Amino acid sequence: MADISRPGSLYGAVDLGARKQAMEAQARREAAGPQAAASVVDVTDESFTTDVIDRSMTVPVILDLWSPRAPGSAQLSPILEKVITDLRGRAVLAKVNVDASPQVAQALRVQAVPTVLAIFQGQAVTGFQQVLPEQEVRRWLDELMGAVEQFYEANPDARPQVDQGEAAGAPEQAGPPADPDLVAAEQAIDQGDLDAAAAAYERLLARSPGNEDAKMGLAGVGLIKRTASVDPAEVDRRLGDPADIEAQLLAADLEMLSGNVEQAFGRLVSVVKRTSGDERDTVRKHLLGLFDALPGDDPALLKARRALSSALF
Repeated sequence: MADISRPGSLYGAVDLGARKQAMEAQARREAAGPQAAASVVDVTDESFTTDVIDRSMTVPVILDLWSPRAPGSAQLSPILEKVITDLRGRAVLAKVNVDASPQVAQALRVQAVPTVLAIFQGQAVTGFQQVLPEQEVRRWLDELMGAVEQFYEANPDARPQVDQGEAAGAPEQAGPPADPDLVAAEQAIDQGDLDAAAAAYERLLARSPGNEDAKMGLAGVGLIKRTASVDPAEVDRRLGDPADIEAQLLAADLEMLSGNVEQAFGRLVSVVKRTSGDERDTVRKHLLGLFDALPGDDPALLKARRALSSALF
């Protein structure tokens, strides 16, 4: 039987763009050069003192304690990478896989993941444990950076020296204004109004049929609405009947929401292989709908498209 669970965060579940955000964050780090790339580091039990404690004596270190087993980590980590990379070296994101480095989690008495802690001057000064949307993470980080600036104003000798030539050469980046319908959709999601979010995405798609953010958002809202009243345990029980195609579709939906996209795609490709006629067409169309939930260049999507083509032809 599959292990199917319902994710705990509505925002994170709808925000299936987390994978896209991760790829964009990586691209930003590469484009911005070594300084931005150094803003995100992977930390182990052995490197914790050097990468976190020592570095926190000059810049705040944001500690992302995550686990590949926690859906919330997949939702929050790309957001942290994005907002901290945007600071261009004024803060560091230190990522700790608590499964691989349990001593760090034990020393910090971490009870759940994801957990985010801000370390400055060798001390944990603030943090949070839930999955937050990007705007709230930015607000939290702004408050932290304001407190750090106050510390340096009171202790000017502690302020790290900045290479003025390097600072002067750093380009200012300003993105285009957000589409009002995208903003409206995000606000509706924050308020739990999925119908309003879907309507906003549909308005944007009517104006711009190829808009990837709107397609992904609408697909994510559809996933939530289809599974809102579904009992994962009941779906898991129904999977024992190979003829129950609806159970396979719901199982794939739940896997998508939990971040197990490869498993969801593989499940439905397998069903396509063993069905025919109207059943096969129903599964094929459902799978194509799930494809819309990911950015077009996601490696899992490209692999699944090839597998679907092979299954059909």
